[in-house]
Amino acid sequence: MLSGRIPGQQGGPVAGRAAAVPLWRRVWPLRRPALSSAVAALALAGSGVLILRLVQRQTGTTGLLVGSGLALLPLPFVLGSLAWLNRTARVPVRHLLFCLAWGACAATTVAILANGWASDFLVAHRGARGETLGAEFATPLIEEVAKGSALLVLLLPLRRHRCRAGRPCGRRCRLLRHRPGTGGPAHFRPAPAGRRRARSSPRTLTAGMVLGGVTACGFAFTENALYLGRAFTADRQARLDAIGLGETPSLRDFDGTVHTFVLRALLSPFAHPLFTALTGLGLALTLTTARRWLARSGAPLGLLLAMGLHGVWNAAAGLGTDGFLLVYGLVMVPCFAALVCFAVWARTRRTRQPTAPGAGPELRGRPGGKWISLSRGPHVESCSPTRGGAAR
Repeated sequence: MLSGRIPGQQGGPVAGRAAAVPLWRRVWPLRRPALSSAVAALALAGSGVLILRLVQRQTGTTGLLVGSGLALLPLPFVLGSLAWLNRTARVPVRHLLFCLAWGACAATTVAILANGWASDFLVAHRGARGETLGAEFATPLIEEVAKGSALLVLLLPLRRHRCRAGRPCGRRCRLLRHRPGTGGPAHFRPAPAGRRRARSSPRTLTAGMVLGGVTACGFAFTENALYLGRAFTADRQARLDAIGLGETPSLRDFDGTVHTFVLRALLSPFAHPLFTALTGLGLALTLTTARRWLARSGAPLGLLLAMGLHGVWNAAAGLGTDGFLLVYGLVMVPCFAALVCFAVWARTRRTRQPTAPGAGPELRGRPGGKWISLSRGPHVESCSPTRGGAAR
């Protein structure tokens, strides 16, 4: 607990000892790291059992095993690329595991159930047009929100309190609500004359991208297992029917499975990571920038870009082969190339940045050590503003 006067706030030091913390606050799981970890593990395990059952009902046991095996093949390449990028971001392994499990279990469970309900509702009210609306608008909204929830859990502070005299306020409140010259806490004081505003460091931006990409990897694995399992089950049934009619079996009986594998595992293994990386990048901007307008618009803009790109990708599936290849070459490939260029730039700038004198290992690579790392920032409950509006 901090006491004393905070720069920019009215009132003297806090007198006496703070009131005793209520019992319910002391036993609240989010206040205890061990309890919160246990609750998260149990919730993810429950959603994992549920999604396993949902996929098995649609693919069968054999289809589930085959689909899972095929869906595993592109996963090491995508995770390896994110691990290379994480050498700049240095996101803790426990956060990466949480995001991977969230995407594979919790996000897919929410997406399957919500997409089914939304599709039934739209088809019932819009007819054939409702299916198109569901694929192009409802599905991107549901899936990107479900995946982005993991980033909110990790990056946004969980403990907040109101702004009062003599007490520091939460980081989210400082970013989104305080304004200079309004009589409130001066967290956004203008920088001194001749001093430039600092920009978000490459490490904090890449941290949001890594968390979003890892979450999307788990989501893409379960989704690929579902679609590949469905295709294999349908092809196997068609093959059995052909054998019953006296036809000679051949490998061409599994063309549907091969087509699905090429489309989802070879042509677009980075599709979902690309979408959710935009959400993570926007949220990272919101939590690290010193500009109010960017702090307020970064996260919503990133989410809207992710949903828009996801909707374009889903719409391309209904344009035929030529339309799909056109969207793939003119939209998806340039966006992915831009993301790769940003990753290379972030790593290059990270290696060239000098270490600030006296900066700890969490602050290395950021000029002046002014930015809170995303691996630690969510757990900072109170900060005293220093010169230039930076928090320490």
